Amino acid sequence: MSVISIKDIEKKFKVYYDKGQTFKERLLFRNRNHYEERLVLKGISFQVEKGQAIGLIGENGSGKSTLLKLMTRIMYPDKGSIEIKGRVSSLIELGAGFHPDMSGRENIYTNASIFGLTKKEVDSRIKDIIEFSELEEFIDNPVRTYSSGMYMRLAFSVAINVDADILLIDEILAVGDVNFQAKCFNKLREIKSKGTTIVIVSHSLGQIEQICDRTIWIQDGLIKAEGSPRTIHPEYMDFMGQKRQEIIDRQESKKEKRAEQKNETENNHNSVETISLKESKKAVISESKRWGNGKARISKIETFGVDDKTKKNVFKTGESIKLRVDYIVKEKIIGTVFGIAVYRSDGLHCYGVNTKIDKLNEVDIINDGTFEILLENVNLLPGEYIFDIAIECGDGIPVDYYREAHTFQIYSTTNDVGIVRIQHKWSY
Repeated sequence: MSVISIKDIEKKFKVYYDKGQTFKERLLFRNRNHYEERLVLKGISFQVEKGQAIGLIGENGSGKSTLLKLMTRIMYPDKGSIEIKGRVSSLIELGAGFHPDMSGRENIYTNASIFGLTKKEVDSRIKDIIEFSELEEFIDNPVRTYSSGMYMRLAFSVAINVDADILLIDEILAVGDVNFQAKCFNKLREIKSKGTTIVIVSHSLGQIEQICDRTIWIQDGLIKAEGSPRTIHPEYMDFMGQKRQEIIDRQESKKEKRAEQKNETENNHNSVETISLKESKKAVISESKRWGNGKARISKIETFGVDDKTKKNVFKTGESIKLRVDYIVKEKIIGTVFGIAVYRSDGLHCYGVNTKIDKLNEVDIINDGTFEILLENVNLLPGEYIFDIAIECGDGIPVDYYREAHTFQIYSTTNDVGIVRIQHKWSY
């Protein structure tokens, strides 16, 4: 039986560019009230069965929180219909429904009455609410003296003790300590097993996988995909990885344009011939992060996926990474060794190797060239990582050691913790 039915919902907002804040400003500067209409939800439809737990995911601004607020009737849709059967309890915004000057105990009565409980019903439950919140020492203090974590404890404790048929939660469980979060999830599983319908908006896919039977992915105000969390979440993470790559590409493009412009300005001022973008990049490299005898210089660094065609800086755990390094030779180098090291952004040394360690032949180089290394099945866990790249000669004499030379990012569709994902099999 469907307890939530969403049919062709649309919602738009007016976004003002320069709206007067006071009555006087609005009278004197009426021409300032320019705005544009933004359609946030563009015809969303879905149903939720009794006892189901649904997770809403999507990037910021996709319409998740707006949809949840429509379901709580904080606001109403411009088009479409929402049918909800049963008592609704919601955790939409930290501190919503609380008066800062009232005590925690007084706010329990106020907040519970918003959810439809009588004073007599609250009297019978207040002991359980306070006990679950673990705020016995502070319950008679004004809530303005509470931390954000204490706010969340009190709000959650009230919301789960009103015997709601439907519980709506918007990202609020991101607040609070680890122990209380675990306690909340255990409670959510408990009330779900009793038939309560739960809808959660969260950027934490792990949270959704712990509780939800179904994930709905909202993108640009439309449902892009829905299904089991283990099916939808990998697709979503791949999509977000591609978005991150696009952002990095745009940033790199802007840096290149700025470097070109700076180079052109300097050359015009000094009346010298314009140098290439390649040399421009070399000119702006921070010398504090590299050292060596200068016989060769690393001039260009790129990372690629397995297809070796598309330049990228965002990879999925387990994906192969090809690192390509161009160098310029100024003087002949005898017994050249190429090497790399991988560091996590917090400075943790994850891996290092060079051609000497791998017992490859040392070579003498005279001309400019390129070296590559294919790192297969890189099982680093999500985070930002940095390559150090080195050219050496002889017995470890640095020719050009380039520290923090290139940054790349890893994302994952699993929830492993640590530094690397180790392939494993369970049996019991």
